[in-house]
Amino acid sequence: MMVPQIEFPKHNFSISRLVYGIWRLHEDPLGASVERIYEKIQTCLNFGIDTFDHADIYGDYENEERFGIVLDKHPAIKSKIKIITKCGIQVPGVKFPTKHYNTSKEHIRYSVERSLRKLKVDCLDVVLIHRPDPLMDPQEMSEVFETLIKEGKAKHFGVSNFTTSHFQMLQSVYKRPLFTNQVEFSLFRTEPIFDGTFDQAIQYGFHPMVWSPTAGGRIFSPKTETESKTHQKLEMMAKEKGCKIDQILYSWFLNHPAGLVPILGTNDPKRIQSAADCFSFPLSRVEWFSLLEVARGKEVA
Repeated sequence: MMVPQIEFPKHNFSISRLVYGIWRLHEDPLGASVERIYEKIQTCLNFGIDTFDHADIYGDYENEERFGIVLDKHPAIKSKIKIITKCGIQVPGVKFPTKHYNTSKEHIRYSVERSLRKLKVDCLDVVLIHRPDPLMDPQEMSEVFETLIKEGKAKHFGVSNFTTSHFQMLQSVYKRPLFTNQVEFSLFRTEPIFDGTFDQAIQYGFHPMVWSPTAGGRIFSPKTETESKTHQKLEMMAKEKGCKIDQILYSWFLNHPAGLVPILGTNDPKRIQSAADCFSFPLSRVEWFSLLEVARGKEVA
């Protein structure tokens, strides 16, 4: 089954309902050669996954460049894909002894232009602020967002890991609607359901992107009693439906009315294909809650 598109009506733009993440591109056991990365891009496209999630810091600041080399060698791909990237985290190193955030207009511009060079594209589809910065100035950020859009260097801006108050602060100043809030969410980290994060998405009419949907792989390799029980529940449901546990897992995300967009972190093309088939195995409301219950270790109030 082909992965469908999900529309962002306020932006007149769509992305694939599953997104391929570049976070661990450099950790592929089979390497990060042009041929290997191209294989994964093509696998994604073959199953309707046309959106790729980057960040400037991924792979020690090198994964954007690795991806860009592939696009340079296979330029026809550029018209078939959508690129999301993130900026704002400063990793300790020669220049900076302390990890910090930088959402100044100078740094946002520098990061966007650097990502364009590394990815070898003329325009970024979406740029996200990677983490909320205690020193961020929403007026300054809004101004540079607007300027970069008018210059044709980015189409849309959004945020990542923002609390509801951080999101509200920035959106109250920024005249365009923020594109998304990319947050950590999984069966083992369910806070966004209860802390207002997904409620806010419905209120503002955007679709949250979800990173680490497999809880860093703990869904497949449980370490605690609760994780083991959740794994067993997924196995039981998969057996009943004649599918794989990852297909049950990704189907679970599809039930939420905010229109969640999970990011796949696997380096295995077979797992990309398997995830794409999750749309063939819808879950009932009772099945959805049964998974939530076993993963939280308690029933809802």
